[in-house]
Amino acid sequence: MTEVSRELEIHKSTSYRLLTTLRDRGLVEQDAATEKYRLGFGLVLLARTVSADLDILRCARPVCDRLSERTKETVTIAVLEGDDAVIIHQSISRASALSVDWTGRHTPLHATAAGKIFLVYMPEDQLLRILGEPLERFTENTIVDPQSLQDHVKEIRATGYGYTVEELEIGLNAVGAPIRSAEGAVVGTVSVSGPAFRLPSDALPEIGDLSKRAATEISRCLGFRG
Repeated sequence: MTEVSRELEIHKSTSYRLLTTLRDRGLVEQDAATEKYRLGFGLVLLARTVSADLDILRCARPVCDRLSERTKETVTIAVLEGDDAVIIHQSISRASALSVDWTGRHTPLHATAAGKIFLVYMPEDQLLRILGEPLERFTENTIVDPQSLQDHVKEIRATGYGYTVEELEIGLNAVGAPIRSAEGAVVGTVSVSGPAFRLPSDALPEIGDLSKRAATEISRCLGFRG
């Protein structure tokens, strides 16, 4: 600890707090005999998470570009981070009416197509905890009633795609499908979003099928054979 404190030019008490926090999270380990610190196994888990996201991006980019040009809308890839869906890639068609960059944005699970897919496949205790908390209303169409959201989640499981109709923003609709890893776990989503006048409710099933095909192609690139 003294060496860390001296190297970083911080007080020993600060060094102690930082190392204790890192140790509690498995990022460093302390040798019981020498009391020296070394890197912990938790770093390997972090590296695996980053590697998984990079694999998704490698597989998803060309698929998203093709889907975006076919639908003439914006296509995004999202992963689950805590209780948010985080967009890690975006492909925008040259004909798209949208120009907003969503990359890196955290979006709510109950009001987005990607988020609803994560609700379907997340552990039940996490789902019940989310449903047990007040759900933020973004528009008059946002589903904030827990039972109604659960019923909607069941529908997504049956159809294989999730959708939103002006639930996050007025005038914005979206459709998404799950991306699976080689082991079959849902590790991400691919979604198509666009203005409601170009992506009306009656077009969602067709876009949903295209999204599912894209998600299947990405999943197979990741090694999924289901």
